[in-house]
Parts: sequence; C-alpha cells; structure tokens
Amino acid sequence: MNFARILSFILVAFGVFFVLRMILRMRGVAPMQVDELKARGAQVIDVRTSAEFASGHAACSKNIPLDRLQDRLGQLDRKLPILVCCATGSRSAFAKNLLERAGFTDVHNAGPWQRVR
Repeated sequence: MNFARILSFILVAFGVFFVLRMILRMRGVAPMQVDELKARGAQVIDVRTSAEFASGHAACSKNIPLDRLQDRLGQLDRKLPILVCCATGSRSAFAKNLLERAGFTDVHNAGPWQRVR
C-alpha cells in the first residue's frame, strides 16, 4: 500500500467514527431513563421556539429557546439532572453540548418533546 491509500483509509475511518458518534448523541435517552430522571427531579427544558412550544409541549417542561439558552443558564439548577428536548432531537443535542461546555454535568438529550410527557 502506498502512503496516499493509507492516509485516505484513515481519513474515511475517522469520518465514519464522527458521524456515528453524532448519530448516537442525537438519538437521546431511552424512555425508561426519562422516567427515572424525572423521578429524580430532572428539569425538562424544551429548546424549541416560543411558537412551537405554544402549539404543544410536555406539561412538566420549561421553554428556553435554544437561541436564548446561553443567556439563561442562571435559571437552571446545577444540582438537578437536566433533560433537553425539541422537535426531533437535533436542537436538544446542540443544547446538551452547550450545557456541558458551561459546566453542567448531568445533562441528557430526551429527543422529541413527546418523549417526556
């Protein structure tokens, strides 16, 4: 094998690894985990827009749109678990990463908001 083939193989392998990692992060927690986290007093944060939230949401959730989350971190209790949800799981995956970078340690992507009802 020449160097170019080895290098391209390594690059493809890394690409596959990162795509799989992203898919697994977006998938979210299992329904049983949602119930367990809610029993532990989890804060359910819906990161959809206010209009989306108004059209339907889990009764236990608080709406903090993703574009305002950074500014409202002080409203969250760092001692309690956090479940983030949205319409499909992609914005909540982004919110989970944002919260973890801000120092929150018990953060979970619940995926679609219907999962936390």
